[in-house]
Amino acid sequence: MYWLQKSVAIITGSVLVAIGVNLFLVPHRLMDGGMIGIGLLATYYMQWPPGMVMLFVSIPVYALVFFYDRRLFFHSFHGMLISSFFIDVLSDLRGFNSFSTSVSSVTGGVLIGMGVGLMLAFETNTGGTDLLAQFLARRFRISVALLIFAIDGLIVICSLHTIGLERTVFSLVTISAVAVTTHMFSGLGRPKPPYTIIGPLASLYKRNREIGSQGRGSGHFGENK
Repeated sequence: MYWLQKSVAIITGSVLVAIGVNLFLVPHRLMDGGMIGIGLLATYYMQWPPGMVMLFVSIPVYALVFFYDRRLFFHSFHGMLISSFFIDVLSDLRGFNSFSTSVSSVTGGVLIGMGVGLMLAFETNTGGTDLLAQFLARRFRISVALLIFAIDGLIVICSLHTIGLERTVFSLVTISAVAVTTHMFSGLGRPKPPYTIIGPLASLYKRNREIGSQGRGSGHFGENK
């Protein structure tokens, strides 16, 4: 059952990422971070398929993870293959965008964040820097969404001279939407911690329980009287 759920999550997440990239980012020449951002730069200036670029640029990262975390490698490799495939296959969506740059930057970021978060929830990812972020998060107990945001921000800022200031600002909006949505969706399927009462209510609750226990314990003596 878990592998069926994971397969559905990978396909759904990959399609969401592909829609976000092709329908909302590419028509406005907006950037995302990570390997998707590198793939977009290759598309904007060399007309290379972004999915194929993501695939080849991710190879060194996968080689690193293969030697240090085999479980993460085998759980993640197919996520990268499928997401790269859908990003290139759904490239025809680029001709259907009728939204403004501001709307596209937010909507595209949300869709990509949903896709990435959904895959992270089932221990897979789109490869490249997402894989690196997940690898580091497992080692140092840091939020994977925060690491992805930091890496994405660095890549977007480095592309400032290439895409211009206005697109860089909207691209920063995009990666912010990606980070927030990734954090929300990456927790799907994980058990929630038990509800606990803290603060003054906690001591009152504990005291009432103790009084109730004492009352129940002494009730049968009263009946004997």
